Amino acid sequence: MFLNILLAIVVSASIDSTTLMIGDQTDLHLSVTHEAGEQVEWPVFGEQLQEGIEIVDKTIVDTLQLSDGRIQEHQYLTLTSFKDSLFSIEPIAVVSGSDTFFTEPMALNIVQPFEVDSSLAITDIKDIEQAPIYWWGIIRWFLLALALAGLAIGGYYGWQCYRKHRKTEEEPVDPELLRPADEVALEKLDAIKEAKIWKDGKIKEYQTELTDVVREYISRRFDVQSTEKTSDETLREMETILVKGQRDNVQCTKEEGRALYERLKKMLQTADLVKFAKWHTTPDENEQALTTAYDFVKETSKPENPDLQENPDKEKEAQV
Repeated sequence: MFLNILLAIVVSASIDSTTLMIGDQTDLHLSVTHEAGEQVEWPVFGEQLQEGIEIVDKTIVDTLQLSDGRIQEHQYLTLTSFKDSLFSIEPIAVVSGSDTFFTEPMALNIVQPFEVDSSLAITDIKDIEQAPIYWWGIIRWFLLALALAGLAIGGYYGWQCYRKHRKTEEEPVDPELLRPADEVALEKLDAIKEAKIWKDGKIKEYQTELTDVVREYISRRFDVQSTEKTSDETLREMETILVKGQRDNVQCTKEEGRALYERLKKMLQTADLVKFAKWHTTPDENEQALTTAYDFVKETSKPENPDLQENPDKEKEAQV
């Protein structure tokens, strides 16, 4: 440790180790002792103390009041160097007012412990090693993923079963769904025929009830969700069934299917005009719409003996 004593200010600096292996670190201690109230300006350190000596870290200036009332300030600098050389650390300056105080110079010897052959090419210190595969870690995460997936799938199907069971208990099947579609439709058409609400000026309500019955019948009979489709969408599917050769489930010829389709088309389009364009139908048109609905249900209802539809000769044999 070196002291620079002038007036009432004492500046000192010391270094923990004056000899280091290249790349090692050591601490330099800098302290200033002065009278209370004396203003001292500390040096500002950058990344290097001087060329060749790097500052790795530094503490803030710490202040301590001594027993005699004087003030002591100190700071630590962590130094290192990567150059094989004997350094002379230049004096560090501390300013107080118009006076400047310096520490004594110090020495720092950096030693290269290895013998370097500059004639050899630069190579890695050691060969690159392949890290072993941690199979248990991989298997453990894989099993955990399978377990989570199993829980998720099991939970999903369990919830679906619970909902289905609960729905079965809470929502009994509509009795109408247990009866033939044509029977239910004809029964509703009889009720509409009996009420004849169009005679009371309720034409829109009449046309709506009539087409609702036909749409429900189409949905059940042909598995065409007519109640959720527009008239045009329903007619496109019914044209395929009645006209374009897919009449396996109806008892009518192609010509009969075409005529029945045209009547259904007129009925649905007229109903749309009444419901959406405030069209006023005549009494004959209202009666004709009801007749069309009756004929459509009766002519497309499922046969009582499907075998007779597939082979008409069986009907003759049954009569004999």
